Amino acid sequence: MPAEIKAEQAKKVKKFAKKNKAPTRLYARGVILGYKRSKSNCYATTTLVKIEGVSTKEDTKFYVGKRIAYVYKAKTEIRNSKYRVMWGKVRRHHGNSGIVRTAWKKNIPPRAFGAQCRIMLYPSSI
Repeated sequence: MPAEIKAEQAKKVKKFAKKNKAPTRLYARGVILGYKRSKSNCYATTTLVKIEGVSTKEDTKFYVGKRIAYVYKAKTEIRNSKYRVMWGKVRRHHGNSGIVRTAWKKNIPPRAFGAQCRIMLYPSSI
């Protein structure tokens, strides 16, 4: 009898263990394109970012004011982590194709051009 009870309990445990939930991403992905510039001038205080899935000027309105993070890995460890973050904000659209202008607390280094960044879904304007 005790063997039968253990077998039934094992079946119950398996039912609950099968539930695999996919991790949810709480940010939109983006790519840092470079500084805002003209033919001869370069404006390092403003960076252009392409947001995944955004292709029109109207689509960018949702992201204006959202926080943006550039996560990178450094050589030295600080506070038990080699990962660091630079924070900024989406300021406005740039053109008609879904590119946005962003302002950062510290200017983004050129080695970040082409790298992925995270557009957080806060602060919410809904």
